[in-house]
Amino acid sequence: MMPVMAFAAPYAAFVMDARTGETLYSQNADTRLHPASLTKMMTLYIAFQAIQRGEITLDSLVTVTQNAASEPPSKLGLRAGQTIKLRYLLRAAAVKSANDAATAIGEAISGSEDAFAVRMNRTAAAMGMTNTTFRNAHGLTQSGHQSTARDMSVLGRHMIYDFPQYYNLFSRRTADAGVAEVRHTNRRFLDSYPGADGIKTGFTNAAGFNLVASAQHGQERIIATVFGGTSTAQRNGKIKELMDLGFSRAPGTAPLQRPEPPTAAPAPAAAAAALVASNVGPATNGGAGKTVRVSGRVTRSLRPALRPVQAIAAPVQLAVNTDLINSVLAEAVQVAAVAPAAVMPTVAAPVAPEVVTRISTSGGRHWGVNVGRYNSRYEAEKAMLRVALNEMSTLDGAVRRVTQNPRGYDANFMGLTREGADLACRRLQARNQSCFMIGSEG
Repeated sequence: MMPVMAFAAPYAAFVMDARTGETLYSQNADTRLHPASLTKMMTLYIAFQAIQRGEITLDSLVTVTQNAASEPPSKLGLRAGQTIKLRYLLRAAAVKSANDAATAIGEAISGSEDAFAVRMNRTAAAMGMTNTTFRNAHGLTQSGHQSTARDMSVLGRHMIYDFPQYYNLFSRRTADAGVAEVRHTNRRFLDSYPGADGIKTGFTNAAGFNLVASAQHGQERIIATVFGGTSTAQRNGKIKELMDLGFSRAPGTAPLQRPEPPTAAPAPAAAAAALVASNVGPATNGGAGKTVRVSGRVTRSLRPALRPVQAIAAPVQLAVNTDLINSVLAEAVQVAAVAPAAVMPTVAAPVAPEVVTRISTSGGRHWGVNVGRYNSRYEAEKAMLRVALNEMSTLDGAVRRVTQNPRGYDANFMGLTREGADLACRRLQARNQSCFMIGSEG
């Protein structure tokens, strides 16, 4: 049997010291190319994240949709309507690179593949994967679905250090996927290179033979990525060369600098759309982007957020941002279409005084919640207004603060009791909104 060959797929390579994130080698590493099944690293990363946040469990039963069951090979062979535990889908996606399993994972977490792609892009942007756009959970060729060798190496590094408890999944030669025993697509490299323990292969005609690989020798760990290999053997040979180069260039000792786990920004209209969905009947004709009529009940529920800002004795000019309010209201009455990935450039502006956008009259509250970090003050304020609209019962009366730091603009709600902050975060996290509790600044 003749080996499968890829024709004219662009080549790119990147080598990283996983301990520090330092670049050791780069060739076309920022060229946007087809990632193929390297995509499933992000699908699995978000699944691990969802498990950690309590959104889903390893033993959650997933009902397979017709959309997932109809994905082309490689696949596990799932049938529409069958139920299967999430743990088996994770094994099938990681080990066999099953497309039907990847789609089922995304739909189970976000409700639809399109909604899951939005979350993939938010997470990628939060990681600093600035040249990546995801359109699906599996990586089959689709217009606009692209990434780079550098970005995929960044994702691989997060996988290793953010979820070490699950990382061993990527080195299993076989795995029980519930309905079948599956074999690893990367077993040839795993068996042939000392210290190799992952991570993910990918192949389509448009992409060529791709691989993000990692290996550890003593205290040194290298991540090497290849896009556009011409065959499995050629790709694996190139990865071995890059691994050897990486270990030869990496210092024998280096401090481990774990990457900061991403705090994904909220989906552009998620909070407002959830508010509309709870108060408005289905839109006629059902299409994305259709404007729906807002009921009087919704209009009344929005009024508390639109009250004028109370004056405070501070040397900060406060005003109602009508553009911001109009923008959020426009989103609140629009059925959300899939949004493109947000590009999050590095923020290098000097630290500015915090701005309080709403003041509370209640006292004795010393806790708060952070609902994300954003590129601009406007985006942070916009996000806080969305969150306030969606979680009025626990955040009513809280102080909304935007605080600038060298990494961006933090969106915080302050002036809560500990119990109130905990309840608010749990309710927001259940809606896939990032949130963590913070103590009083004094």
